[in-house]
Amino acid sequence: MSAVKHYWQFNGLDGSSKVTPKTIHAAKSFIEQRFPDLLNPTNFSHSFLQSSLFELLSDRDTSVSLMAETCLRCFISEQIKQVCISLAKQFGEHYQFNCYDLYPFVLDDLITTRPSAQETGYQSMATKILKSFDPQQGASLSTWITRLVRYEPNLNSFLLEQGVYLISDWAILNDTTPARLQRIFKEFYHLSQPMIAPAVRLLEAYHKIYRQQRLANRKAGGKGKCPQPSPEQLQQIALLIELPLKENQILSQLKEIAQRLREYRIYVRGGKLKQESLDNTDIQIKVEQQQVTELNDDATEQTQYEFLSGYRQQFLSCLEQAIAQVISKWLTQKKLQDKTQQFLTALELFHCRGYSMTNIAEVIGLQRQDQVTRLIKLKDFRADIRQQMLIHLRDQVMEMAAVYTNPELLRQQEQLIEIALDEEVAKLIQQAETEASTAKNQALKSTFSQTLCRYLSEQSL
Repeated sequence: MSAVKHYWQFNGLDGSSKVTPKTIHAAKSFIEQRFPDLLNPTNFSHSFLQSSLFELLSDRDTSVSLMAETCLRCFISEQIKQVCISLAKQFGEHYQFNCYDLYPFVLDDLITTRPSAQETGYQSMATKILKSFDPQQGASLSTWITRLVRYEPNLNSFLLEQGVYLISDWAILNDTTPARLQRIFKEFYHLSQPMIAPAVRLLEAYHKIYRQQRLANRKAGGKGKCPQPSPEQLQQIALLIELPLKENQILSQLKEIAQRLREYRIYVRGGKLKQESLDNTDIQIKVEQQQVTELNDDATEQTQYEFLSGYRQQFLSCLEQAIAQVISKWLTQKKLQDKTQQFLTALELFHCRGYSMTNIAEVIGLQRQDQVTRLIKLKDFRADIRQQMLIHLRDQVMEMAAVYTNPELLRQQEQLIEIALDEEVAKLIQQAETEASTAKNQALKSTFSQTLCRYLSEQSL
């Protein structure tokens, strides 16, 4: 029964940040009555129990949905604790912190048996996990918990202060351009050109082999963290740089480059840099100068500024076009032809005034909040806008870029540009989704929501 107990044992914190496990007897009885077969360890399945509990969250019986949520919160509290323990084991001894330093940032939930007790202004880590997790997406709940905990902003700020930057060497190398590497090594580390040149050459080879394959894999639907380069990839990199180096030597040099970049990123984000004084004025000036030039490429500052300014304008313009097109398309659908005003009003109330689905239903004359959800279909609505926006943005950016670069080079980089734009638009939509799932009783403030509200306002709602 060791595994199933995590669904009725809640991990809270006492005043000294110590974990105090507490058995929630109502949750224990609920599991025993609803899922008696799972009490036998040979029959137990996390995936089955979690799937069943998520289904019960929408049960019409409030007491049933509340107990299902309580069981999930107990499990989440255990997983959060384990993530903190794992981080402390991995980094704590070297960077001088322990799991008790991490708990207050993420193990902040409270268990209650009262309905609507979670509907407060503050949202615990567990609440954010429950609201953002989609069982239909395929990822396990444990994986989702680990992801959200490891990237919780306050926890990350603390880790950065200790000198820990939670990103793999390979991801760091992927998003560092050769030009940026040269600037960091020259201006931040004061390395000589004979020392910088081989590092730049190796990074360029790494991009041509590892990053190109990684981008192709992602475009084909591949997900997950950046793995260590395979022996075959290391061999291909060695051939490109035309040096008689063995695979382990290539790997070692790549890790050394990544470590310097990691230390630089930690410092400019406010963390500790080894053997450097935070009071050193020269270092501070050097960091500020580096931050100013971080986005510069081989182009001049003026050219870069012009391109980025144009890109920002086009990004917003394409978002506005996509919103207008998708709303127009949706309103011409037969199922919305007699609900035009309800649909537009619902969008405006949700995004621009922060109304709940229940309150929206009352305003537009529907009986239940699920009718509003089916009317506006936010997930599908955002997905359609994302698709239309990408079409417009790709054409505009390619046309702009043609002014600043060689046509042949632009053609070679077309795939990378498309992937980069897709990621930018995905961030925009993800920001809107996260905001919609967490904001309560206030107007939404994401770029997506503000742009949508401007459009709706112009339509004289």
